[in-house]
Amino acid sequence: MTTTDLVGLRIKTVRRQRGLSQAQLAHPELSDSYISLIESGKRTPTPAVLELLAQKLDCSLSYLLNGVTAEQMEDLELALGYAQLALENGEAREARTRFLELMADNNLTGLATLRQAVEFGLARAHEACGDLEQAVAVLRRLREDDLPAERRIEVAIALSRVYRVGGRLSEAVEVAEGMLTSASRPAWTDGLVELGATLLAAYLERGDLLRSRQFAAELLDAADALGTPRAIVAANWNAAYAALWTQHGEDALTFAERAIAVQEENGAARNTARMQVTLAHLYLGVRPGEIGRARELLARAAQTMAETSASSFEQTNARLEQARAEIIGGDLDRALQFVTDVERHLPEMASRSVVEMHLLRSRILTLRSEGEQAGAELRAARERIDELSGGTYGLASWYAVAESYELLGDSDNSVDAYQRALAAAGL
Repeated sequence: MTTTDLVGLRIKTVRRQRGLSQAQLAHPELSDSYISLIESGKRTPTPAVLELLAQKLDCSLSYLLNGVTAEQMEDLELALGYAQLALENGEAREARTRFLELMADNNLTGLATLRQAVEFGLARAHEACGDLEQAVAVLRRLREDDLPAERRIEVAIALSRVYRVGGRLSEAVEVAEGMLTSASRPAWTDGLVELGATLLAAYLERGDLLRSRQFAAELLDAADALGTPRAIVAANWNAAYAALWTQHGEDALTFAERAIAVQEENGAARNTARMQVTLAHLYLGVRPGEIGRARELLARAAQTMAETSASSFEQTNARLEQARAEIIGGDLDRALQFVTDVERHLPEMASRSVVEMHLLRSRILTLRSEGEQAGAELRAARERIDELSGGTYGLASWYAVAESYELLGDSDNSVDAYQRALAAAGL
């Protein structure tokens, strides 16, 4: 049943409840035949006619348009606001409960825009709780809707990101490329640059480094042409990753510093925290002597993530970086505390995080001369690496395992891990 049919049916229902004939409702401004056409769904009333009919029927315009009263609409919008606020405050499970309650409200059925906002919020809540399969299911269903252009881009960004975090890199690329390479794609906008940045991250993790560098340059040009904070942050943030993966560390720092400077002035706290973790990672890799800067960034990021809608994956990543910083700084006890904290809060389906956790614990135990326990951690890491679906993360993980075995003096397992790294690189 179309929107016009539903509006006509509501007018007919209320008219009968009021005991009015079509002629009585029409007089004197309209004709009874026109009312008949509206009620049968053969004519779409203008906004002015709808407002007139609402007055004559003594009901709200909101009811005729959406099937809910103005009070019910206000209650739904208020409930949505509370759910979104819970998500932004980092109360992911509370937010998910509120979004699910809204989805079960029958009054939401005819409110397409509001329902889409609720579904998108539910998908983000599932993601923040670490339930990637449920997030994918909601986002895929939402993509089938008749979405406004900006909402369609937001859904594509979220779906590509969730696929990437879950290790489904081909699907992450397919979703983003499907929109960005479409013949009908409009000129660059903030949303499309952000979608491009999400695609760039998938390219990197898939190991397509040449394409990554080329696409990063294209995104930077688009962002500079737009000159908007959102585009500048998205393009530079992911260009930093591309530069890092292609061994251009100082370039990576330059891009990241530019992104975070704009982000801190204009952006949301959650994204600022994610950028701080990235920048800290860069400092640890490119300028390990400036560990104080890395620690400061990570401490600020961890505090912000605890107060916002940061996903469990993002919080886990921050803790792993804190452990890495403490290893470099020589505080092995504190590093082990962070790794243990990761294990307690590790989200489901986090194969990469599990591998990194075992590798970091192995490095700590090796430095503490606890070789047997370190070897056990490496064996646990090896069992999970094959779940990474190859790409740059698989390559980097096998290389890290090989280096760790070298530190333990286990040449046989080190050679085997190096060979696996070469295989992951396609050599």
